[in-house]
Amino acid sequence: MQIGEVAERTELSLRTIRHYEETGLVVPSARSQGGFRLYTEADVARLMVIRRMKPLGFTLEEMRDLLAATDRLDSGDALSDDERCALLELVGGFERAAAERVTKLRTQLSRAEEFAATLRQRLAGAPSPQ
Repeated sequence: MQIGEVAERTELSLRTIRHYEETGLVVPSARSQGGFRLYTEADVARLMVIRRMKPLGFTLEEMRDLLAATDRLDSGDALSDDERCALLELVGGFERAAAERVTKLRTQLSRAEEFAATLRQRLAGAPSPQ
């Protein structure tokens, strides 16, 4: 699929997708004869991983590290037990970091909801303007 369809499916801008290509996070699987970027379902899945990591505050380098680990695990290449364990430990570290960040975001959201409720209460109790 072309970049426009990928942008629509991932809810990422064309500019963002191109930026991720420039940084090496996601490289289109092919190019059309006219030079258009062509993406596969695997490319879209990779972009979705990045999109999900972004609001949790992961850096581009962290994204790159996780993607490299999962690529290696999914490659089908023979891995030594030590390498497989190291890669799984790395992915586990990302899972733990994501869980911690989700917890922090939930706390922030709860505080924001409390603030919005306080403002609603203030408005509900305010006298009507004459």
